[in-house]
Amino acid sequence: MTNNNTSEIKIQIQLDENRIPEKLVWSAVEGGVYAEEAKAFMLSVWDSNDKATKCIELWTKDMPVDEMKIFFHQTLLSMTETFERATSDAKMAATMKDFCDYFAEKLELKL
Repeated sequence: MTNNNTSEIKIQIQLDENRIPEKLVWSAVEGGVYAEEAKAFMLSVWDSNDKATKCIELWTKDMPVDEMKIFFHQTLLSMTETFERATSDAKMAATMKDFCDYFAEKLELKL
C-alpha cells in the first residue's frame, strides 16, 4: 500500500520588467497559510547526491535594509534551534547562539 499523503508549499514571485522581484506571496494550506505576502525568503534544500546545499534567496526591491538585518538575525536564530533539534549538539548550538547575540550587537538590533 502506497502512502498518498502530500503537502504543498507554493511561492509566487511577481517580477518587474527587469525580472526583479516586486511581490512575493506564499501559501501552505496545510499549515493555515493562504496567499500571505512576504518581502523576502530563503529556501535551502540538501542534495544528497551532490552532498551540497542548493539555495534560493529572494527579496523584493522595496525590502528595507533594516528589516533585512532583522530577517537575517531571526533566520540565524532559527537555524541554531533547528541545528540543535537535528543533531542534539547543545555545545555547538550554544556557540551559534553566542554568534547570533554578537551579530545583533554589532548591527545594533533592538531586540
